[in-house]
Order: sequence, then C-alpha cells, then structure tokens
Amino acid sequence: MNILMPQLGETVSEGKITKWFKSAGDAVKPGDNLFEIETDKVSMEVPSTSAGVLSEIRVGVGEVAPVGAIVAVIAGDGGAAAPAPAAATPPKQEATLAPRTSPSPTAAATAAPIKLDPFFEVRTPDRNYGPAKLPGGTVVTPLARRLAADAGIDLARVTGSGPHGRIVARDVQSASRDSASHAGRALVPAAGAGEVMALYRDAAFVEVPLDGMRKTIAARLIQAKQTIPHFYLTADVEIGRFLAMREEANAAAPKDPDGQPMFRLSVNDLIIKAWGVALQRVPEANAAWADDRILRFRHSDIGIAVAIDGGLITPIIRQAETKSLTAISAEMRELAERSRSRRLKPHEYQGGSSAISNLGMYGVREFAAIINPPHATILAIGAARRQAVETADGGVAFASMMTVTLSCDHRVVDGALGAELLAAFKSLVETPVTMLV
Repeated sequence: MNILMPQLGETVSEGKITKWFKSAGDAVKPGDNLFEIETDKVSMEVPSTSAGVLSEIRVGVGEVAPVGAIVAVIAGDGGAAAPAPAAATPPKQEATLAPRTSPSPTAAATAAPIKLDPFFEVRTPDRNYGPAKLPGGTVVTPLARRLAADAGIDLARVTGSGPHGRIVARDVQSASRDSASHAGRALVPAAGAGEVMALYRDAAFVEVPLDGMRKTIAARLIQAKQTIPHFYLTADVEIGRFLAMREEANAAAPKDPDGQPMFRLSVNDLIIKAWGVALQRVPEANAAWADDRILRFRHSDIGIAVAIDGGLITPIIRQAETKSLTAISAEMRELAERSRSRRLKPHEYQGGSSAISNLGMYGVREFAAIINPPHATILAIGAARRQAVETADGGVAFASMMTVTLSCDHRVVDGALGAELLAAFKSLVETPVTMLV
C-alpha cells in the first residue's frame, strides 16, 4: 500500500517530513503514527490506515514532497508494495521540462493505470489555479485558469468568448495584452538573489534559507498590499475603566484546590470581546471580499495574530460576540499554545471575518497592520500609556490611553463605515460594561 503526502489545507501544495516514527522493516497497524509533517502553517502526525510492514521509505527527514506524492510503502496485510518510479526525474519536473504534446493512442493504451489509494482517492495537483466556475457562474477552461494565474489576471474582469460565455485561453491572452498596453509605466522587475548578493560581496553576512511559512507570508503580504486598496483610521481610546474591570474580574476569580485563581483575563481577551461586539453593531463592516460580491457574516469570527518561531499565524475565536470573557481567555490561551507548537488544524486558522494584531506588549505605541485577505478589516492595538488630558472644567489630568489603528479594504468598507466601526469599538472600551449586556 502506498502512503501519500496528505493535504492539510486548501492552499497547501507540499509538506516537509520532520520525523519518522517507524523505520523500514517495522510492523505497523492502523492508528500507529508513521511520520510527522510540517507545512507553512502546522505540524501534524500522520497515522497508518492499514496493517503490514513498512517496507520502504521514499522521502527522508528534512525532505519536501508535493501533496499526493508517495512517501512510503507498506507491504504485507496492508497491501503489496508498489514499484518504484521508472524515471529518475520527479513527476513535477517532468511536467515542467517535457514538451506539451498530446499522447498517441498507442502510448495511452500501453501506459500503466494509476492505482488509487482508497484513503486518498483524489489526486491533488501541485498547484491550484482556481475554481473551474467563477462565483457569477462563468466557466473557465483549465488552460485559461493557468494563464491567468501566471499573468496575474483577475478572471472576474475577463469576458469569455467561448461557448455559453466560457473563458478560454485567447480571452486571457487578450486581457494580458490590453493590460500591458494600458500600463502607464513599465514595471521594474525586483532584483534577483544574485543581484542583491553582488551588492554585499564585500560584507559579512549569514544566509538564512526560506522555509515554507516565510515563503507563504511573503507571497500573501505582497498579494494583500498589491491587490487590496488599504486605508487607515486611527483613534486614541481611554482605557481606565477597561483596565479597572479587568483587575476587578481577576481579583474575584475563584480559586482551585491549590489556591490558584481559575482564570486570569488579559487585556487582549477584553479587546477580542469588544471587537466582536463592535462588528455586530456595525454589521456592514463584518464582511469579506469575494471577487464579484461581498460576504456579510452573522457572527464575529475574530483572528488573533500570534507570533511563532519563524513567522506568525492567526487562530480564530469563533462567534466571539457570544462568548464570555473567561471562555475567550481559556480558548485563546489554548490556541496560542498549539499555535507555537504548530498543532493547529486548518479549520482553526482559516476563514474568519476580521482580525486583531496587538503589539502593545512590545511597547509599540501605534502601527498599521496589513489586511489578511479575504478579510476587509484588521485592528492594530498599541501599548497603553499615561497621558495628560484636558478635563471638562479646563484643568489637566492624567488618563490611561491606547492608540488603535483600523486598516480597511476600500472595496468593502468606505471611510464613513470604517469610522462608525472604530467609534463603536471606542465606545465599548471606554464603557466596558456595555459589551457584557
């Protein structure tokens, strides 16, 4: 039986094996962990689905393999070992280097059939070029999808000339030519690695190879800044009552048998709750961009940026507006711990309606966060500080203040709507009891 590299998310196309729990020749049974894989987001053990003997390991520790590739073979009760590939060149390289010619009927007839594993019946392509049908119902041919992805063409803006309005390759090629001819200026290509390294040939440096997470972060941030029309709204929020409520709640926490408090709320826990309620008060902003339409959500599913080794990940608190502060605190603590050990499941960090990035604990006063597509908003939280403010009678007093910046996708959220959302959040923080009713 062939053991294939599994797919741990819709956008995941490859995985790196970080550990083998079994060695060649070991007996395995269903449920035994075979190996551990690491993607750009998570690490996860992969169990065996059959009994037998691990007769061959084809992908070693530290090696990367595409989704669907054979990483090992189990022989015996679990199935017969599959023959090794005849060609030395991996299938992915063959697809890139071989000329695109149609196979002859004779070759097709003599080609060995692909034996599918019953536990992995779908063969996932190395790269997903998008759906065959757009949200509006327009059908796109496979070649057109590939050409559009390679050229960065938005298929929602392409008019199909094929049967029943289908988008074909010539439509994408025409759109690409039109885009080039209407460009106001020539784009300057980014400097390659060789050019950059040439600039520092006389400098001392250490090369750090990019892992899957850093590559994904780079690609998504470029996509976000190039395709999302950001604008930013900043406000100073008085958080004296906010902090006082947190201190009172922590002081009143019940004790466990060892005399330790059963919960301890953080400022971030209260911010998650306030942001979830604010999105409910301004439902038009609780939305996501979906190419030819806007999705407005019934619940506030809030992603929280968590720094991990080599990058960051955004686990999601689902239906944050409905949960108590203690529930949010316990869930956030558990998600953060599993984030740092890369044990999150895909559904725990994919989706959501908005996000929060908090750098206040690092002493950052204010910053503007980059929107995580397809979200339409992200809230950046700065550090709390004591600041002199004017009182109602013209005097001066010191207050606890916090600066927050809301990044908005102008395709979904206009300026007035963004200001309304930020005002709702400010009101909830300055009168925190209102977010509990």
